[in-house]
Amino acid sequence: MKKLCLAAAILLAGVQPRAQSGLELLHVQGNIHMLAGAGGNITVQVGKDGILLVDSGTAAMSEQVAAEIRKLSRGQVTYIVNTSDRPDHFGGNDYFARAGRPLAIARAAQARVFIIGYTTLLERMSDRNLKPPIPETAWPNDTYAVPLKNLAFNGEAIQIFHQPATTDGDSVVLFRKADVISTGDLFDPSSYPVIDVKNGGSLQAIVDGLFRVKQMTIPADHQEGGTMIIPGHGRIADAADLATYHQMVYIVRDRLQDMIKRGMTLEQVKAARPTRDFDPIYGRTTGSWTTEMFVEAAYRSMTSKPGTNGSN
Repeated sequence: MKKLCLAAAILLAGVQPRAQSGLELLHVQGNIHMLAGAGGNITVQVGKDGILLVDSGTAAMSEQVAAEIRKLSRGQVTYIVNTSDRPDHFGGNDYFARAGRPLAIARAAQARVFIIGYTTLLERMSDRNLKPPIPETAWPNDTYAVPLKNLAFNGEAIQIFHQPATTDGDSVVLFRKADVISTGDLFDPSSYPVIDVKNGGSLQAIVDGLFRVKQMTIPADHQEGGTMIIPGHGRIADAADLATYHQMVYIVRDRLQDMIKRGMTLEQVKAARPTRDFDPIYGRTTGSWTTEMFVEAAYRSMTSKPGTNGSN
């Protein structure tokens, strides 16, 4: 009981009052905060060098997001790391890029906001056929095409890992000093994972990605605390929460593999409800990502031939 009360006190100490905008700013640990309510979760790192964001929320919430960040620091946003090319994760890029950095900065290299993303994000976001097109100021201007990009900022080593999962261009960010991981939509404790089959996402890639993040997390006492995880959506989590979620995805993957091996069609799989015992926690019947959509995307990602993007 004593441990439970202590844990509750720690959580409450990190919660800031919910703003009128509906945003909620929570201290995670070290110099890392999470801003929730602007679409996807936003990771905020603050320090003497400025501000670094992992994702930037939706475009409509940009001014409110900026107001919340100013409660932590009056510095400028120097870096934005985009974990995916979904609008609820990159929508604020344009706003912060236009805000820029003060012209008084001596070094010209710091006279803009650096938007980091895996190279495929730039390819997709710069597609002129998109309706509506994405402003050029919102595109990644500091791309990487290797497995790992390292960055030193605010006295902290930051590692940006290319981790195919919901698409083939996702990234996971590790703050080594603070011991915090931002996963993007690879991990969402409030929902089944989104699988964008058209853009290279797959259920197997999500299983592999979650396992990789598990290897990066170090729990504290009795699996609670230690490495903290900021998911794409939902609450702050730790190693135990991640393990529970990974187990769920792993079990659903195994069930689908067995059904596919037995020659079941997509409609038969849907009727069999391979997620039924997990639906009370992760399932949705309405909204942008329902349980049925998850099952269909997972099935197509496991039955499509290489190079077809699930269009079988």
